[in-house]
Amino acid sequence: MAQGADVGHTEPVRALVFERSELRYVAAAVTSRFSPGSGAAVGPLRLKDIDPPELPGDDWSVVYPRLTGICGSDLATVEGKSSRYFESHVSFPFVPGHEVSGELADGRRVAIEPVLGAEARGEDPPFPGAAPGDGDDYGYLLSGPVEAGIQVGFCASTGGGWGTQLVAHASQIHPVAADLDDDAAVMLEPAAGGVHAALRANVEPGAVVAVLGAGTMGLVTIAALKRLTEAGTIVAAAKYPHQQALAADLGADVVVEPRELKRAVRRIVGCRMVGDDLSGGADVTVDAVGSDVSITDSISITRPRGRVLLLGMPGVTKVDLTGLWHRETELVGAYTYGTETLADGSRRTSFDLAFDLVRDAGLDRLVSGHYPLGAYRDALRHAAEAGQRGAVKVVFDLREERDRIPA
Repeated sequence: MAQGADVGHTEPVRALVFERSELRYVAAAVTSRFSPGSGAAVGPLRLKDIDPPELPGDDWSVVYPRLTGICGSDLATVEGKSSRYFESHVSFPFVPGHEVSGELADGRRVAIEPVLGAEARGEDPPFPGAAPGDGDDYGYLLSGPVEAGIQVGFCASTGGGWGTQLVAHASQIHPVAADLDDDAAVMLEPAAGGVHAALRANVEPGAVVAVLGAGTMGLVTIAALKRLTEAGTIVAAAKYPHQQALAADLGADVVVEPRELKRAVRRIVGCRMVGDDLSGGADVTVDAVGSDVSITDSISITRPRGRVLLLGMPGVTKVDLTGLWHRETELVGAYTYGTETLADGSRRTSFDLAFDLVRDAGLDRLVSGHYPLGAYRDALRHAAEAGQRGAVKVVFDLREERDRIPA
């Protein structure tokens, strides 16, 4: 069946819908400060039946989510903590959910690369074979047959994975082989982000790399650093025992509690202390948290003229950047994925490499909880409290919902 030939089911789509409501957004922000995950109860998120999204063109297909993850950016949105920067990059009302393992109408299982790139918006890719996230000009975000939205899951036209149906462009659809089950397939999107972070870090052979945070993104990045770079020592800061065990198993050479990270890096590199900062430090630090505290700590433990890679999505933070200036530290962002250049000079996309990483590292084991859409408040609370509850990745399970859709 050709891409775009499927017109989808016309029955209502069951979905969690995020609507524009300033008062509810503020209420979620206030409530979540006292109880993580509680913003879903008072915020702009509602479970309802909506019309199915329309196919924007011939190169688009209807996708029926099977499992969809709950990630940090989703939680930040639901909890009223996301940055105002994204207001011009989304359209309302939207159905969240961009970590999608799904299927096409003919039953083929697929994973979605959620970035709405140039091709999805009717423009030429920046180079032949480019991934949706490639390019050095985001002007295409203003173009095309769909409304504003940086990704599926933040665009009113496409729908998202927290619903029973969405639409995706051919450039976003990746077939999933039979040897990967649904838990493995839903980990492909975060794994691709870990691949991109590990390679964007520009790790030199033998380098000391520190990773702050051992949630989903910290763990998949550790796995990617171990398998795709020649890092000499990977030291990870993990708060909870299950995170510490996973970090070690996925490739960290040294695993410590966050309060011990500075001491561990100092011991590894053999530097001194200057006030509260290390005189030297890690060659590269990956901040998989994105808070003002983690950014400050990352700068403090990175050697002069080293690199801090900001992987965790920050909100509005207050950070003293004097150390960054004095130490001439590079601060680099890592947003999603693209086309990567490997050590041997070959080029592969982050998603292509993610398939290998999920298999080799057994990343399906990070999926810790499955919830139906109707239990979304419990699911979001579980995701917000994942670390303290011994979990990593919490997902919505839409397989039974899909089974109820008429053929």
